[in-house]
Amino acid sequence: MANTTVSGALSIHGQNPQFLVETVIRNRIYESSYWKEHCFALTAESLIDKAIETRYIGGVYGNQRPTQFICLVLKLLQIQPEKEILVEYLRADEFKYLRALAAIYIRLTFRAVDVYELLEPLLKDYSKLRLRDMGKFHECPFL
Repeated sequence: MANTTVSGALSIHGQNPQFLVETVIRNRIYESSYWKEHCFALTAESLIDKAIETRYIGGVYGNQRPTQFICLVLKLLQIQPEKEILVEYLRADEFKYLRALAAIYIRLTFRAVDVYELLEPLLKDYSKLRLRDMGKFHECPFL
């Protein structure tokens, strides 16, 4: 039951929100130790602490191992926090990876008009992020 979408969740683009993450990657996430140890029973509130501990963004690396960031994206897709909570995530200027997590979730699930309204202010944010890509770290110029 730990890998099911919360009951009463809305479908996104006509499907289960977790299906926005590709099947192979989703299965790797479910099998990862980070998912089993740290993402079990996370709520919108406790997810903040995990996002603050994150040190880089990315999808998979090495031998298709999922990053902590993509695990948290999948968890957000599972729990579907309210729009107000996501807006507060975006307002947390001191936590750049929490903002990146909220931005990715909004980009995946919201309507185009809402994405434009919510994410346009991030164009002025020049926080540098680290990207983990197939074992190497890169500096992203800005959020």
